[in-house]
Amino acid sequence: MRLLHVNRISLCCVVLFFLMGGPAQAQSNSGKETRSSSCPNDDTGLRLPAGFCATIFADGIGHARHLVVGPNGVVYVNTWSGDYYGNQPSHAGGFLVALQDKTGSGKADVIERFGETAENGGAGGTGIGIYKGSIYAESKDRIVRYALASGPVLPHGDPDTIVSGLPLGGDHPMHPFIIDSQGSLYVDVATATNSCQARNRHRGSPGLNPCTELETRGGIWRWDANKTNQTFSPGARYATGIRNAEGFAFDSTGRLFVTQQGRDQLHANWPDLYKPTEEATLPAEELLLLKPGGDYGWPECYYDAVQQKLVLAPEYGGDGGKTAGECASKSAPAAAFPAHWAPNGMARYDGKKFPARYRNGVFIAFHGSWDRAPYPQGGYNVVFQPLAGDRASGNCEIFADGFAGAVKTPDGAEHRPSGVVAGPDGALYVSDDIRGRIYRIVYQGGPTSGTAGITPCPSASAPAGEIAGAAAGPPEGTHANAGAAAARNLPVPPGATRAMVALGDRIYHGQVGGAPCVGCHGANATGSPLGPSLTSKKWLWSDGSYAGILKAIKEGVPQPKEYRSPMPPMGGAQLTPDQLSALAAYVWAVSH
Repeated sequence: MRLLHVNRISLCCVVLFFLMGGPAQAQSNSGKETRSSSCPNDDTGLRLPAGFCATIFADGIGHARHLVVGPNGVVYVNTWSGDYYGNQPSHAGGFLVALQDKTGSGKADVIERFGETAENGGAGGTGIGIYKGSIYAESKDRIVRYALASGPVLPHGDPDTIVSGLPLGGDHPMHPFIIDSQGSLYVDVATATNSCQARNRHRGSPGLNPCTELETRGGIWRWDANKTNQTFSPGARYATGIRNAEGFAFDSTGRLFVTQQGRDQLHANWPDLYKPTEEATLPAEELLLLKPGGDYGWPECYYDAVQQKLVLAPEYGGDGGKTAGECASKSAPAAAFPAHWAPNGMARYDGKKFPARYRNGVFIAFHGSWDRAPYPQGGYNVVFQPLAGDRASGNCEIFADGFAGAVKTPDGAEHRPSGVVAGPDGALYVSDDIRGRIYRIVYQGGPTSGTAGITPCPSASAPAGEIAGAAAGPPEGTHANAGAAAARNLPVPPGATRAMVALGDRIYHGQVGGAPCVGCHGANATGSPLGPSLTSKKWLWSDGSYAGILKAIKEGVPQPKEYRSPMPPMGGAQLTPDQLSALAAYVWAVSH
């Protein structure tokens, strides 16, 4: 839960981090390779299909979001900063990065920066594209254009503003985009809320009807990339009912597909309608075929992969997925993926170097889940989804995995895929927005057909699995005095007991009560990309006293002073008074 002293953006979530296996060996059980004699320069630790190799093309360039590759092989990356990443100091120079491999080593030996800087008020962004020899990039509320010369890596001159006034703030302030061959600029203007509730992410809060947010958010807008000084207006909307479309790709016939990040917290906000396991398995992530005037259902609807249909959301009279209602008339997805994997960048591979099976579909970078806890998290990978016409032609495959390392959680992952693009050299480039790594994946030869060594994606309707880490048991044991060892070195707040701190420790770590603390604040309460540290002693919602912490947890933080997302009362958990008091005692202890 997001508490009282915050130094990062917080999205309250229910997560228990769980440990996956150690680094993959030369050949994993799935038949995928990491480093082996066939990939002597592979320093990535990624698991790839047989015949594929990877290198670290660049590293430490900032929080790398989406990327494009110019005809000359220069890779351009948009990096993002700000409170989402804990307001870490940004790199000197601009937030846009140009990377070039001049020696053919598979690694960038030229790294140049341009664009807005932190000093002149910039914060970077997500969206980036190339059209008619110019770089287009998102910067706060604008899409701007930088002219490229034929020789230099960097553009010259000041940028032109193509469109300004894009909505900012809320849960999804980024603006990914794509430009077609005629110059139509399609921009994601994602939602400010989870499900258009009167009180965002609060248990039992109804949806606004009508959802006024849809006037300016929750869809795809279209402008002309050839024109400057256009301004945002509701009239430029191209499609609606899309919560967050981070990925864009055209197929070989020019049809435009976008990804859809599904809503969160069905069980947390509607526990009488959804089981705890359904927090992890609903709703499916989606791949949508974009059509002019299309309505894809948000916020009234979500996609249930078990029933394979859109159903009515609880905020709008839904009954736990039994009723479709108006959702029967909305546009269903072309493909579905496991819940909460968070699809981000997407690209079609139209080169000739990969086996032919990868030329009829899209690669999708999945940023990784938080809302599947206390069940195992998912995503943190790149998948390939085959297409035939306007539909999936089969199940997706996990093409690249191993980005996160041993722990697939927002606070434990070493790297999280964000963008993906195919280069003119036939390589696939993938960006990471934790440590700013760019991966380059190439095909070195091997089987060109069949499915040997392929790892299929789990079904979007697969069960949640076993509670993560449950078999290992709590580190303090299960004896009658369990928790005392872990808590004995922590201070005890006035009015509480050491036994309360010990119980609060177990509640915080998800072992009792389903408390949603670890996912946002990390296993050690030191924060994650989704939530602040609880040990920084920066207080915004109380004086730091035990009573003040208790009050803030109990009432929640409906209108944060510095961050986008509210914290529901008790973070959305159902705690008894004794559990609430114990949790507050533990938070006081770790913060003192």
